[in-house]
Amino acid sequence: MKHLERDGAEAFRAGRPRSVTVLGSTGSIGCSTLDLIERERDRFELIALTAHKNVDALIEQARRLKPQLAVIADALLYDELKAGLEGTGIEVAAGRDAVVEAALRPAEWVMAGIVGAAGLAPTLAAVRRGACVALANKECLVSAGPLFLAEVARSGTVLLPVDSEHNAIFQVLDQTRLHAVDKIILTASGGPFRTWSLAEMAKATPEQAVAHPRWSMGAKISVDSATLMNKGLELIEAHYLFPVGEERLDIVIHPESIIHSMVGYVDGSVLAQLGSPDMRTPISYALAWPDRMATPCERLNLAEIGRLTFEAPDPVRFPAISLARAAVKAGGAVPTILNAANEVAVAAFLDRRIGFLDIAGTVESVLSAMAPDSGQPDNLEHIYEIDGLARIRAEELVQLVGR
Repeated sequence: MKHLERDGAEAFRAGRPRSVTVLGSTGSIGCSTLDLIERERDRFELIALTAHKNVDALIEQARRLKPQLAVIADALLYDELKAGLEGTGIEVAAGRDAVVEAALRPAEWVMAGIVGAAGLAPTLAAVRRGACVALANKECLVSAGPLFLAEVARSGTVLLPVDSEHNAIFQVLDQTRLHAVDKIILTASGGPFRTWSLAEMAKATPEQAVAHPRWSMGAKISVDSATLMNKGLELIEAHYLFPVGEERLDIVIHPESIIHSMVGYVDGSVLAQLGSPDMRTPISYALAWPDRMATPCERLNLAEIGRLTFEAPDPVRFPAISLARAAVKAGGAVPTILNAANEVAVAAFLDRRIGFLDIAGTVESVLSAMAPDSGQPDNLEHIYEIDGLARIRAEELVQLVGR
C-alpha cells in the first residue's frame, strides 16, 4: 500500500488525470461522486458509468461527462440507452454481466456505489484486478466479509471506506497500533423516529421513514437509518475493516451528525472526525486519496452549532443493532442471512405490504429459522445460495404478515 500511496499522491498532485469508474452512478453516492469530479474535470478521466434502471439519468450523465462506457443493468433498457447516446461515441452495454465487465475496465479508482447484494460481484471484480476501491456498498462486507477481505489481501487492493462513519475511523485510526485501541465508537443520527414511541412507530409510513433529518439518501438506506439497521450493518462492516474485536465496537446516538465517528485509545484519548453532514466530504477523501481536494461542503461553525448531544440507542424500540451484533458474534453465513432478510423486509415496507416494526421482526424470524444451520460460506456461489434462501424465507414471512 505504501508505494500506491506515494505514487498515487505524486501523480495526482502532478496533474495526471486519475481514471475513474462509478458503479451505481445515478444513486445518491454516484451523483455526489460525479458532482465532485465535474468540479475538477481535468483531474479525472471517466472510464465507465453504470446504473440499475434509471436510464434517463444515466443518459444525461454520460452525455454531460463523456465516459468511455455506459452500462444499464436492466437488459430490457439497452435499446433506450443506445438510442439516447447515439452519435456520442460512448460505448453502450446492458445486463448484470456488463456491469461486472465495467468493473474490470482498467480504471485506477472504482466507486462501489451499487446498493444491495447486486453490488457484490462487480465490486469483487474490481478488487480482484487490484483497483483502488472506494467502498460504499455495505453488502460486500456484511454478506461476504471473510471472502471479500481475502481477495483484497490477495490482490493488494487499496480499500477506502466511503460511509461517513468508516471514513471517519479510517482518518483517525492508527492501524499499525490496533492494540492501543480501547473503543471504536460509531455515531448514529437516530433517524426520523429517534423520539417516537413504539405505538407511533407501528403507524409510520414509508414517506415518514425516508424523511431523514440530516442526510439526503436513497429510500432503502433511509429506511435502514430509521430502523437503525444501517448502524447494525455498519457495526458488521467495522468488525471486518478494523479488526479490534466486536467487544471494542460501540454505537452512540448523536443527533447533530457533526461527529462522524471516534476512536478511543487506552491512554484515555479520544480522536474524532468532524464535519457537516454532507457525503461529498468522505467521498472526496477517497477520490483524492492519499491527497485531499477542495469541496463545496459547508464549513463547520462550532460556535453557531452551540452544543453536541449524545445518547445510548434504545434496544427495545430499535432491536436491529442487537440483531446485527448477534450476527457478528455468530459469524459464518449469519450476517448474509441478516442482510438478505432485511432487504426483502425493507422493500415490503416501502411497498406498504408490512408495517415499520415488522421489518426487524421479519429479520429476527428469518435468523431464528436459518442461522443455526447456516454454516460457513466458502465461495461467492455459496453466498448467493444462502442469500437466495434467506430472501425466499423472508418473502414467505412477509406474505403471512401482510394477510
